Amino acid sequence: MDNRVTLYMHSGSGNHGCEAIVRSLTSLLNAQDETLKPDVMTNDRAEDLLYVPEDICHFVEENHMDRNVINHTLYYIYRKITKDKESFLRYRFKHMYKNPPKVGVSIGGDTYCYDYMVEEIMLTNSMLHKLGTKTILLGCSVEPSLVQRPDVAADMKLYDKILARESITYNALLDAGVSKERLELAPDPAFTLDTEYLPLPEGFKEGKTIGLNLSPLIGMYAEDKDIAIKCYEDLIQHILDTTDNTIALIPHVVWDRSNDRIPLTLLYDKFKDTGRILLIKDHNAPQLKGFIARCRLFIGARTHATIAAYSSCVPTLVIGYSVKARGIARDLFGTEDKYVLPVQELKTGKQLIESYEWLNNNASDITKKLQKAIPEYVIKAKRNGSAVIDLLS
Repeated sequence: MDNRVTLYMHSGSGNHGCEAIVRSLTSLLNAQDETLKPDVMTNDRAEDLLYVPEDICHFVEENHMDRNVINHTLYYIYRKITKDKESFLRYRFKHMYKNPPKVGVSIGGDTYCYDYMVEEIMLTNSMLHKLGTKTILLGCSVEPSLVQRPDVAADMKLYDKILARESITYNALLDAGVSKERLELAPDPAFTLDTEYLPLPEGFKEGKTIGLNLSPLIGMYAEDKDIAIKCYEDLIQHILDTTDNTIALIPHVVWDRSNDRIPLTLLYDKFKDTGRILLIKDHNAPQLKGFIARCRLFIGARTHATIAAYSSCVPTLVIGYSVKARGIARDLFGTEDKYVLPVQELKTGKQLIESYEWLNNNASDITKKLQKAIPEYVIKAKRNGSAVIDLLS
């Protein structure tokens, strides 16, 4: 088994953004070394195999402590007595702990956006370094306020390489003391993801369909947890009243714990009698990108759904809730203004309609900007593969 490279902090391909990173990164690695088939530590191997062919990587399921009451109890007692917090991670990543890779690649690009996930990724970074593994934090976005914490700043300096996917994160890490030798700015590897064009479902009019994506996560960040779906309802009614376009509702995460299909099904049921709204079924990441690529405009909340749109040169409005949305838009267009509508500021349907109208009225210019920017972006995103290869040498 080739365990020179192990990807970790992969949550499972039911999140098609996670899938897109695994697919695109393994493709970039294989382009430089045809023999390299990385291990991927995963939360759910069976889920991954529904979407990703295992000839490109080797999925290894993590140990699930919560499924073993005895082990959970013993490890909890041991950790309580010894204060050895890494013990939980040694159990979870037992395969990686027993078979230390030469390079460990953290592909949980959003992990440092959320306080509740930070401790686990820091402990894993520490554990791997004690094993002699070089670590790389790849395709990441980090909240600037978070890296002001001394423990997070110290953790960042432990990585052998960090590839920030947008400039807000890059500058925040520089300010936190991460050296330029260890830090690079490179677009998310998913900008290089292949596109698969399945036959369009009945009613999907190429170039005359507005793609919409909505995430249940939005309710966590808005003052009114129901405001997003109310605004989407107003937007859909506006599109139906003022155009002859079709609307495609496109889920990008289908986990039970965070399922885009739940809010999108509510929208579909409300408007299905119009005959002008479609709910796209679950597909793998390249196939979903194929549907998104054939939209006239795209409005989405999931980061990698919007990356699929950007990289297909589809004018895109992001309903954002963290640094990643602002940073990616700023790097592509020079500003996030008009391209990102922060969910924290979303109060009425009128705001979303006005943002859609601006996108619609400027669609031709935005497409030209993307057509100019994306080829260079794809070249820069390939650095994600070569950076990993560099650490192997």
